[in-house]
Amino acid sequence: MEEKYQKIKEIVEKELSCSAHNMEHVIRVYNMCLHLAEDESDVDLDILKTSALLHDIARAQEDKDDTGNIDHAILGAEMAENILKNFSYSKDKIEAIKHSIIAHRFRSGNEQKTKEAKILFDADKLDVIGSIGIARSFMIAGQYREKMFSNVPVDKYIKDNLVDGKPNGRIKVIAKHAPNLEFETKFIHIPNRLFTEKAKLIGEQRINFMKQFFDILSKNINSKL
Repeated sequence: MEEKYQKIKEIVEKELSCSAHNMEHVIRVYNMCLHLAEDESDVDLDILKTSALLHDIARAQEDKDDTGNIDHAILGAEMAENILKNFSYSKDKIEAIKHSIIAHRFRSGNEQKTKEAKILFDADKLDVIGSIGIARSFMIAGQYREKMFSNVPVDKYIKDNLVDGKPNGRIKVIAKHAPNLEFETKFIHIPNRLFTEKAKLIGEQRINFMKQFFDILSKNINSKL
């Protein structure tokens, strides 16, 4: 990693606290961005690398916010702007990086308008599915004292605990959430939301693995297998 990115990485690392959104996650997303970009044309790698490193810089602040008012993508873009000015990024590049950060979140209405934003979105979403996604889901469940599994009907859960009663709405009460509900309301929809062909292929493979896992877990939990 070049010296500039190493310095940005060190700044980000000081801001992170959640075990599922730690520097290991950031570096996996960073590396996946580069992997996906190999098959894409006209990608500004400077914008992409910097966006990947900074995309979750405000995650810890959102996690500590009991009001639910902080969106780490929005706040992260603001924090990134202040950081990037010290690294002499041009105004245009700062705006492009801010857009990628703002648009990386799944549960939001922010459209990915640039190639770099689309690649970052794909890379970040791939890290929440498959075996890594399962591991991270249970890490987060433990952190927020969620149930290991919930038998509540998905439609009822969406109506009662997601903002505006929509599958992509933010979670109201995290303690009512569970990894299988995260799979049903978010993960299972990810392959259809991805942009790059390489990410779509990886996404289908990873989501099929998760389907098998949660099917077996459901049977185990309900004493059917």
